[in-house]
Amino acid sequence: MDTPAGYQEIEHTGDWALRVWAPTLPELLIQAARGMVAMCGIQIEKTTLRQRTFIINFEDDENLLVHFLSELLYYLDRDNLVFKQFQFSLQNNCLKVTGKGYPVHSQEKMIKAVTYHQLNVQRTDQGVTAQIVFDV
Repeated sequence: MDTPAGYQEIEHTGDWALRVWAPTLPELLIQAARGMVAMCGIQIEKTTLRQRTFIINFEDDENLLVHFLSELLYYLDRDNLVFKQFQFSLQNNCLKVTGKGYPVHSQEKMIKAVTYHQLNVQRTDQGVTAQIVFDV
């Protein structure tokens, strides 16, 4: 973790796992999204930027992370869309997300779901870290 924000694929038996870190929770969500897209080997079509808005009601940081990434998988599957830019609005335990992105040109691997298995989001003085396991 030499940089203030990033992601790294980590070893996991049978599934895929990702470690992410960032100074803030919103930046952690962005790094997790980038890591998930990278793990899938997704290439985008640089055409017209497309926008979607969705709302996530959550109980805690772990719940927010799983629901956020699950929404991104939903738009990938339904609309063939990958978000590259995010705008967040947080009120209590409700996050409004506006994502802007492009259609997928190609995808090497598929993720079935984001899991709660070994999920751990930690807040420290240095920022926020998480470990996420994906069902493939």
